[in-house]
Amino acid sequence: MRNTIAVMNTKGGVGKSTLVLAVAETLSAKFGKKVLVIDSDAQASVSLMLLSAGNLNRLQLDGLTIVDLLVASVLNNVAIDWTRFAVAGVSDVEEARTVYLIPSDMQLTLFEREVAKERLLARMRASVGALLADVREMFDVILIDCPPGLSVLTESWLREADFHISPTKPDHIATYALEVLGHFKGLNPEMGFAENLGVLINMKQMQSTIDADHHRRLMENKDNRCFAQAVPHTATLQHASHLGPVERSYDIKYPGESGNAVQAVCQELLNRLALGNTASSAKLV
Repeated sequence: MRNTIAVMNTKGGVGKSTLVLAVAETLSAKFGKKVLVIDSDAQASVSLMLLSAGNLNRLQLDGLTIVDLLVASVLNNVAIDWTRFAVAGVSDVEEARTVYLIPSDMQLTLFEREVAKERLLARMRASVGALLADVREMFDVILIDCPPGLSVLTESWLREADFHISPTKPDHIATYALEVLGHFKGLNPEMGFAENLGVLINMKQMQSTIDADHHRRLMENKDNRCFAQAVPHTATLQHASHLGPVERSYDIKYPGESGNAVQAVCQELLNRLALGNTASSAKLV
């Protein structure tokens, strides 16, 4: 089962981490999927959306983040049990009991600097590939929250993951960022690259004619493979990024238009995963 998905856009500010959160919680609460979120952004945004600051800080102090996992396997070349780093019971949604997280830490940037300095890019890619091979067997969907830009670690995710999704705002700059990613994908094709699962239009102002025009242009480019459902820009989804002090139901956290849109996106995502796996199986016959 190919089920590892790198979520990235070379431009920031497109609501990527909030979208990863909403998709993970929806896949768990509404579709009964076991989901792993790998936070590969040094800002640790999605980690703070799924864990309290105190719990995240304890994990960082205890050396139980993606940074510590990669330092051991890449810099120290030591075999390590990845399950020690996967935190269960994250999320404040009552029904989302099957969301797991490998949290991040700001030192991820320093780790990448050391990898480049020591010329360990091949070992890092091998470690990333081995991790994804293991988690494929344990989860239904794996979402990798990548930072903006094209760092050496993000490149490893993009080359080792099965698929990638590109969230984008329907505006000129975010759309141009898709072209940057497309150009990068065309470089060194012999190194492999995640299959494009689709461009997901996010944070759309539903009453804006300008957003509607950019949306139409994105849809017209068949290479984008745009999701049919756009995710609206709503106060509800922005507020969802704040971890609640107590658990709440899914329908309270994602009511009405927001919840309906994310659920439609998740159904389409699962359909595309199924089609991608069917096509892959057919090639092997």
